[in-house]
Amino acid sequence: MTRIYLETYGCQMNEADSELMSGVLVRAGFELVGDPAAADILLLNTCAVREHAEQRVLGRITDLARHKQARPGVLLGVTGCMAQHLRGRLLEHSRWLDLVIGPDSYRDLPELLARAARGPVARAEPDPAETYGDLEPLRAPGVRAWVPVQRGCDKFCAYCIVPFTRGRERSLPLEHGLREIRRAVAGGCREVVLLGQTVNSWHDGGRDFADLLRAARAVEGLLRLRFVSPHPAHMTPRLVETMAEGGPVCPQLHLPLQSAADPVLAAMGRGHTLADYDDVVRRLRAAVPDLALSTDVIVGFPGETAADFACTEEYLRATRFDSAFLFKYSSRPGTRAAALPETVTEEEKNHRLARLIALQHDVAAS
Repeated sequence: MTRIYLETYGCQMNEADSELMSGVLVRAGFELVGDPAAADILLLNTCAVREHAEQRVLGRITDLARHKQARPGVLLGVTGCMAQHLRGRLLEHSRWLDLVIGPDSYRDLPELLARAARGPVARAEPDPAETYGDLEPLRAPGVRAWVPVQRGCDKFCAYCIVPFTRGRERSLPLEHGLREIRRAVAGGCREVVLLGQTVNSWHDGGRDFADLLRAARAVEGLLRLRFVSPHPAHMTPRLVETMAEGGPVCPQLHLPLQSAADPVLAAMGRGHTLADYDDVVRRLRAAVPDLALSTDVIVGFPGETAADFACTEEYLRATRFDSAFLFKYSSRPGTRAAALPETVTEEEKNHRLARLIALQHDVAAS
């Protein structure tokens, strides 16, 4: 059983994790194939941030199960955040799954697959020390490389499942990150995107994210350098200054807002006010006049009033983001917000979301 089909759902971190798993598997003698019908092992690398993503994966499990029906020896597994979030329940509720493993178990994937051939395997224990800094990913040919320099999160925003699926924050040592950047550039990549859940809270002893960015931009052959996703609380003056210095650091930033109403930001546990966020935006635009700025917004969070939504609507109109990822709130079991009563109907969530989408389209087109 050497042929593996790997399908990825979710964010850039999940894509980077799939590249990591691919490297582990190929070095162990497995062959990656692009057609599930040609594979002995089917793996879904999953996301648990939103309910819709989980529903898509559950549907895909049912779809891929037909390969097990046609060829009973085929193994079917789920990896990643959804596997960590639902843990053993996936095995209990799906007679088709042979493997369920969380984001901190990838280095042991060949061994776990061997065990799964003898019976279902579930491993979702977090490893607070795991950074995968010593493992080399297998990237598809292209000019862009994802380089995770931070894993996990310490923010515990009320709506977010990530600290529970990926564990507490830990940073890749600076030299390990630089080694991976050099390796990517030597392999033909000309753009590197540094990844982390709150990437600009990265630190290595007394060195902060501005130090990492300055070291990374000096890598010979690197033409473009980006990072995602920063947290407003860690957009320090040094970091803004580093972005303004240019070089390969692109004048582009994705800075999540989530809401422009202070009561909602407090309930979300974002750790900043709208004034704090707006101060960062003003400093960034003053330092980097041609900055392309994008954001995330959630509508319908428990307790969000019509007045709160109006604040968000007005802020998007006034701030004029170049693009925005707009979502309606969905409760994630295990988060702090899951215990809050829903105060916004699904119909009203859809209405508010449609208003923001129309507004952002108008802003982007003008």
